[in-house]
Amino acid sequence: MKYGILKNVIDLLEEFETENSKYNIHAHDIEGFKKWIVQTSSPAEDPYWEGKESGRSAESVISTLIVHMNRYAKSYARSAIFSSDFSSQEDFIYLINLKTFGAMSKMDLIRKNVHEKPVGIQIINRLIRQGWVDQNRSETDRRSNVIGITPQGLQALEKQMDKIRQATKIVAGNLAHHEKMELVRLLKKLDVYHKTIYDKNIDPEYLLDEAGKGESQ
Repeated sequence: MKYGILKNVIDLLEEFETENSKYNIHAHDIEGFKKWIVQTSSPAEDPYWEGKESGRSAESVISTLIVHMNRYAKSYARSAIFSSDFSSQEDFIYLINLKTFGAMSKMDLIRKNVHEKPVGIQIINRLIRQGWVDQNRSETDRRSNVIGITPQGLQALEKQMDKIRQATKIVAGNLAHHEKMELVRLLKKLDVYHKTIYDKNIDPEYLLDEAGKGESQ
């Protein structure tokens, strides 16, 4: 037996288990391992992008395209809530989170949506005024309030869900199924990376320096 090959396979398995335990993208079995092998293989050819020949970096393109996708998604969301009682995309996203994950503290809800506290409080107060969420004292911490969706909130959400689902589907555009799965994998990996930084609640003055330390490791 060529033990060198066996050692290489074991090393790959260790790398797979380390990465997958961190990002939890693939199933923890042989099928997940095989998919990881395929997806981590380098593509045959790098894509072209505008400005590449003059030195524009891949990171610049990624940042720009993510900003563009966010704007496209917001435009579809505005259409989905047109002529409804919703004021913004964030309103129904907050309600969807409460419906999906149950009642939670204000700060947990705000951080789940990656907002700054003043923005999140403004959204929550708007939902309270609409009667779509209510707040009650936490059973585990009497000093804090727990936010939950009300029957009126569920009704408002359900009334608009067909259009919201339509907007969500349009955002994925013309991607094939395997391309959607690959995009989910990559975005999930990026989300885990950036959430680790976000959860540190670093002041804007120091954010770039602190985030840059993680990049260089």
